[in-house]
Amino acid sequence: MSREPAAQFNIHDAKTNLSRIIERVERGEEVIISRAGRPVAKVVPLTRMIHRLGRGSLRGRLVLADDWDSDSVNKAIADDFETSR
Repeated sequence: MSREPAAQFNIHDAKTNLSRIIERVERGEEVIISRAGRPVAKVVPLTRMIHRLGRGSLRGRLVLADDWDSDSVNKAIADDFETSR
């Protein structure tokens, strides 16, 4: 499977066409920006690590223990973060 080479723009063209370049990147393309014919930057799409649909998007996926907010659990957490002085 071969990939097409990344599109390349000189700095002037990149400034003039920034909106179009961003649209291409949003569609998954990579774009190279060059100065005097030498590549100096690559614009690549960001990969989203988490896609949440809104409040409650973890409903049914997150399971809490019955004692998750008990005094003993809170004390154990506090003890873990306590520093020696």
